[in-house]
Order: sequence, then C-alpha cells, then structure tokens
Amino acid sequence: MSVNTFGRALRFTTWGESHGPALGAVVDGCPPGLAVDEAVIQPFLDARRPGQSRFTTQRREPDQVKILSGVFEGKTTGTPISLMIENVDQRSKDYSDVAKAYRPGHADYAYDAKYGFRDYRGGGRSSARETAARVAAGAVARLIIPQVRITGYVVEIGGDAIDRDNFKTDEIGNNPFFCPDAAAATRWEALLDQARKDGSSLGAVVECVATGVPAGWGAPLYGKLDADLAGGMMSINAVKGVEIGDGFAAARLRGEDNADPMQPGVDGPEFTANHAGGIAGGISTGQPVVVRVAFKPTSSILIPQPTISRDGEASEIVTKGRHDPCVGIRGAPVVEAMMALVLADHMMLHRAQCG
Repeated sequence: MSVNTFGRALRFTTWGESHGPALGAVVDGCPPGLAVDEAVIQPFLDARRPGQSRFTTQRREPDQVKILSGVFEGKTTGTPISLMIENVDQRSKDYSDVAKAYRPGHADYAYDAKYGFRDYRGGGRSSARETAARVAAGAVARLIIPQVRITGYVVEIGGDAIDRDNFKTDEIGNNPFFCPDAAAATRWEALLDQARKDGSSLGAVVECVATGVPAGWGAPLYGKLDADLAGGMMSINAVKGVEIGDGFAAARLRGEDNADPMQPGVDGPEFTANHAGGIAGGISTGQPVVVRVAFKPTSSILIPQPTISRDGEASEIVTKGRHDPCVGIRGAPVVEAMMALVLADHMMLHRAQCG
C-alpha cells in the first residue's frame, strides 16, 4: 500500500506529481474559526519557490495557492481544507532518457521495483516538487499554534559549516541560502558556482528551532514528539538523516556533560543547557525544540553515471533538465512546515487527553 497521509489529530494528505497539472494538500482536523486566506499561506510558498537565484532550479513556478474547500468567509469551518498549486512550467521532454534508464541515487528503480510502473517526468511523487504541498499545509498548521515561533536555516553546505559565533538571525533573509552567517553565505556562493560548473551538486544541513513550545507535548511511548519529528523530517524527499538536540554528538559526551541542569525559576524550572533539544522522554520540556536535517546532494546531475536500463542492460545516463545544485537550500521552508505540522498535531493530541 501507499501512505500519503501524516498526523493523528491534525492530518494532511499530499497529492500530485512534479509534472502533472497540479499538486496540493488536504488538511483535515483543523479547528474551526481560524482566520485564513491565500494571502496568509502564500508568503511561505514564496520562500520555497524555485528560480529565485542562480543557486536553485530555474524552473519558473509561481506556486500560487488556491483554497478549494474548508474555508468560508475567511474562517476555517472545521471541514477538510483543500489546497491546490498548479504546475505551469513543466518540460517533460527533458526526461526522455530517464524513461529508458534509472538515475543512480534517485528513486527511479525503487518506484519501478515496487509498482512495476513509474512516472519518470521529474520523478513524479519522488520529486522535491511535492514539498510545495507540505509548505502550504504547514502554513495552516501555524495558525493552530500561534504562540510558537519556528525558524529554519541552513548551517552547512558541501561540508562547509557556519561559524556559530557569527550567527545572526536577521541575516537569514539577506542571502539566497537562508544562512545566518554572512561569511559562510559568501563561501557557499563559490562552492555552488563550482558545483554547477562541474555539472554536480552538493548536500546541506538545515537546522530548525521552535520556541514557545510549552512543556507537556508528546505522547509516550509510541507517539513521542521527537519520534514524530524524526519521521516527519525523514519523509521529506532527499533527506537522509535527522538529529534532535545534540543528536549523534551526544553519544560522544559523558553523562554530566550531556545533562540539562535545572534551577528554580519564576514560572517553573530554568535550564542551563539544552542538549536534549527541548524534548525528554518524548515530551517537550518547555525549552526550544531543536532539529537538524541532512539533505543529500541532488541525484540529477550532468556527470555521466553508470546505470542500467529498464531491460536490465548496462547503460550510462546524464540527467538533463533544470535541477537544484543543492536541494537543501529550499529545504529550510519545508523543514519549518514539517515542524509546524508535527507540533500542531501534538498540541491537539495533548489537549484531547489532558485538557
């Protein structure tokens, strides 16, 4: 079977393909009475939209969202909210070679092995284009948790990481990389220009922080907040790793170094560290929720790669078309959206059980 729906109390289903007439999402379980229209959702799609710099795919998609249901007189009705984004700049002919042979690193062979059939135009459902629907759904989810501020940014491209001492939140929107370190953004320009010149691509790491999350969200044992965040982030196309808090670095620490000490505060405990990323035992602690997501290099590249045809014959492929030299750059708004969707779902689950 296929699973295209995510969430429990707040559920969303994405639909559509990279080169189909449109794609979109259906958000179900949204509380009634929330003010929303296309203008509320559009800024988040604009942040993810392709073709905004030479460092992203030059596919020209306006990504204008249309609300088809679930909203009346500017308010959510409590019924399913259907969101549609039309595809207007497909070039399916660019994928004629992909129809005959599999792209190494892409999902071509895996989809064919599962279904015995695949949509080779841009990868169909395996394309990062699907994430536009998630971003639209995430904009709705943010309305459910207005007390939470979510900020995503790129902290590493091609193995070159930011300097945390140079971190400036205001810098994130000042460059095409969602980068909080101006010096790193300058270096990344040269890295990506060289990758594009070589016909190759680079990977990236996106960090996302949610502040204002109260203590208590999360449903142990099999609906832990961090487990659902990891699952949601891993469901994003091109993601190959997720860390919560210190993540893998925690395995290299001693117990006293990894602890998050507490002291009495005015409104509850105050923490002097946040190695756990705001989640303990699968439940939020009231600290900022911190997630890092690793995006692999784009698999569609111009460097010839050995592969096989659908008939099993040895072949070689060069992927033509318009592709992101670093898909992780536009991954920052997508990671934000998944953070919002998971947190909103858990807020509603918590309210259902604990009031």
